[in-house]
Amino acid sequence: MHFDEQKPIDIVLNDLFEHYRKNVSDVDKITKALLERGVVSAQADIVNDHIAFRTLGVPNLGIKSFEKIFLSFGYKKMDYYYFEGKKLDAYWFAPPSDEYPRIFVSELRVSELSQAAQDIIQKYTAGITTDPVDALDLKNGVEVATFLQKPLWDLPTSAEYETLLAESEYAAWVIYNRYYLNHYTISIHELKDGYNTLEEFNAFLESIGLKLNTSGGKIKTSDDGLLRQSSTVSALYDAKFADGKTLEIAGSYVEFAERSVLPAFKDLPKDQIKREHRRDGFETNNADKIFESTYTSQIKG
Repeated sequence: MHFDEQKPIDIVLNDLFEHYRKNVSDVDKITKALLERGVVSAQADIVNDHIAFRTLGVPNLGIKSFEKIFLSFGYKKMDYYYFEGKKLDAYWFAPPSDEYPRIFVSELRVSELSQAAQDIIQKYTAGITTDPVDALDLKNGVEVATFLQKPLWDLPTSAEYETLLAESEYAAWVIYNRYYLNHYTISIHELKDGYNTLEEFNAFLESIGLKLNTSGGKIKTSDDGLLRQSSTVSALYDAKFADGKTLEIAGSYVEFAERSVLPAFKDLPKDQIKREHRRDGFETNNADKIFESTYTSQIKG
């Protein structure tokens, strides 16, 4: 994923990806192996299906705030998803044109957490009394990119992090990692034969030593069978907390999506198949399991 133009959207996506790539070693490990095997000739050959962000449902933050950035770039708000067990709402956003990734943004229903968890989140977010996105010049890509790397609240203590972790691993992830890019997604169906099904690609990933998320099976399949997804589990990294303690916590991960051709276009020659001919959108059951790529049970299981 790399965009050469200097439109705000290109600057922001390039910057997000560079920070993510530096922090998620699996990205370069996968790219290097694909280059060595001649599957791609450059990182830019890899088609990015979607990127995902996590937010907190509190005043002045959450999807309502975050979406302003990408709506200003021409993204279009699409379907709504609800994750009951994880207490999450989410939407996906369709890109302004096919070279850009879809965006998936989720939000924690903070008011449904225990009082103890709510108190911790409020302690760090109560000082945000206006929507921080409203202060940005959304036509200035560098300003927006800088904002997405900037902490909006102080670091929690290790005890507060562990309290949240015990109740909502999602809450713990966001309170520490903030608006950091949660994952990017390789479009498997765009790769060459031998690598363009998830069975083949997962075997390739495991052959280079990567661990896959097994929640719901290594391959998560939509009810219509047309969207299949898998993901690595997040690597752990040493994170320093406000009380000076260091804990190993989950960072980000890499996802893989295989979107099949819709039945109406099944007879199209392969070289004529475009994005609009394939299964679009997302699937609650798939995404529910993908979220667990940052969960302790997956990482240590």
